[in-house]
Amino acid sequence: MSIVFSQNSPIYLQLVEIMKLKIVIGVWPVGEKVNSVRDLALLFEVNPNTMQRALAELERQGFLYAERTAGRYVTKDQQLIEDTRHGMAEAYIVDFCENMKELGYSKDQIIDLIIKEAK
Repeated sequence: MSIVFSQNSPIYLQLVEIMKLKIVIGVWPVGEKVNSVRDLALLFEVNPNTMQRALAELERQGFLYAERTAGRYVTKDQQLIEDTRHGMAEAYIVDFCENMKELGYSKDQIIDLIIKEAK
């Protein structure tokens, strides 16, 4: 899995966002065991220490939990997942609207385009 990382933020934080997206959209289902640090580091083509830092941050945020000697698992907290999904959607909409306004579209024109494309 070849990912082009941005120079604007630390790689581990970018990994956190990628993995949160995988949880939110169900690629990593609720309660599923997560691969080992080494396997994920190979998959994402990053240093294992970077991956460990990303996983620790996901645990801190509540998206993963560890079971002693059994590994890490995706949270079972459906509310956290849904709240995160909603927050991501809002952020996409804000970015989209800002970009459209830069292109010279009015609020009504943006709404019309969305309605047209959503059909």
